[in-house]
Amino acid sequence: MRAPLFLISLALSSAGCSEQADENAVDAPAAETQPVPPTPPEPSPEAVTFDDDEERSGGTREFAYSWPAAVNAQPALAAQLEEERDAALASQKREWEQSLVDFPGDCVTCKARGYEKEWKVVADLPDWLSLSADIYEYTGGAHGNYTRQSLVWDKRAGTSLAGIDFFTSPVALENALGARLCNALDRAREAKRGIKIDRNSGDLFNDCPGLDEASVLIGSSNGQTFDRIGVYFGPYVAGPYAEGDYELNFPVTASVIDAVKPEYASAFRVKR
Repeated sequence: MRAPLFLISLALSSAGCSEQADENAVDAPAAETQPVPPTPPEPSPEAVTFDDDEERSGGTREFAYSWPAAVNAQPALAAQLEEERDAALASQKREWEQSLVDFPGDCVTCKARGYEKEWKVVADLPDWLSLSADIYEYTGGAHGNYTRQSLVWDKRAGTSLAGIDFFTSPVALENALGARLCNALDRAREAKRGIKIDRNSGDLFNDCPGLDEASVLIGSSNGQTFDRIGVYFGPYVAGPYAEGDYELNFPVTASVIDAVKPEYASAFRVKR
């Protein structure tokens, strides 16, 4: 709730008149009363959790969206996420309502919808707030799908960008990471599958996907600059759905900084 608006009364100064004062002299006009600017609302210290569920005509709809308290310290960012949340909810409602019309029978999965998005802090630096969002969506059928999204808030400019936007291109970051990227992915896949990965086998899920198919998260171990990179591959990208997702972590090196756009280079440091 905004604080009430108070008015400040300004005292008028008066000067005594001598007996010889000019009869035509007039008093100075009173100063206009100036309102005090309203006190802006304090950012909420609490995390925000929003749920909107519905059940009707044999169908169910579940919606959840949340963000951490650190977002509320950036009111423009909180407003951006609120707008995104409302748009996602409106879209889900429209699609669900149409499913109730298209599937009037007992097809429960045809009329079930689910959406969940949870933002988490990756790094909170003096000039940057790096976030990741775990996203799950179900639109009917055998199972839903999930992924992860990157968002980095520029506290000075009041704008947001994805982690990959800090780099000149996905290919530039791929080249900077070099063989470490594919080798780390192969080790992770071999740990899950229990077999050696052969990238020349012709199997799509043995290939090393490019970073244009990944979410790139940027983090920090020193609380001042970005010095680590996270690469996230969702289901169906580096392996079948049943295998799940993959998240790989790499330290920032000089070659990684060379791939950073010049205007963001000062935000990165080589990890010691």
